[in-house]
Amino acid sequence: MSRGALSDSEIQTEMNKMVAFISQEAREKAREIQVKADEEFAIEKAKIVRQESLAIDAQYEKKRKQAEVGWKIAQSTALNNSRIEVLRARNDALEKLFEEASNQVKKLSSGKSYSDALENLILEVLLLLLAPEVKLEHRPKDANAVKKAAKKAEDRYKEMSGRETKIDFEATLNDDSAGGVIGSTMQGRIKVDNTLGERLKILEEKMLPELRTDLFGKNENRKFYTVSDPLFSIGHDNATSRNYGAQS
Repeated sequence: MSRGALSDSEIQTEMNKMVAFISQEAREKAREIQVKADEEFAIEKAKIVRQESLAIDAQYEKKRKQAEVGWKIAQSTALNNSRIEVLRARNDALEKLFEEASNQVKKLSSGKSYSDALENLILEVLLLLLAPEVKLEHRPKDANAVKKAAKKAEDRYKEMSGRETKIDFEATLNDDSAGGVIGSTMQGRIKVDNTLGERLKILEEKMLPELRTDLFGKNENRKFYTVSDPLFSIGHDNATSRNYGAQS
């Protein structure tokens, strides 16, 4: 049996049902969209937060390293400056010590023992050069003393070497120097600087490591030490370590 046309009330009921169904579908779709949007927002937010956190961490690390490098540079600069000051003070102390030693040596050249010292210095020159003719350079004020000492040195030289030599004298050294002589032969091509000032320099070089240790203590950073050449003495194998030799 076929159903007839719906009444107005039935039509309204059906329409209400359809509206309710559509509304329900819309609400569910809206909730689905909201949930998805919230998830995407949370993911994007976490991504942005992580990126910014990494950027902040990187910037902080960069600044930390820059600060650390700056601190190390400042520390190294201060340490180097302090070392330079210490080295400068030590060098000044050694310079004063050597200056005082030089003044004392100059005083020796005016003492009674200077004549004996001249004789030994001249003898050393003669034994080193072993030449038939030798020129001795000396201070003008030492002219008489050098000639007397040279005569004695010649006799000892002849006795020791069996040779004779002729000595010429030349007052070319400064009277303000410490004294001593410079011997030469072969027209000055071979020289022996046997002045007291030169011998003091040799002694300073030889004693410098020992002086540093005595004055300032051992260097903890130094692992190896070299033996200084001994101060020249007559007949020593290291005679060539003295400041003489062929000169043009």
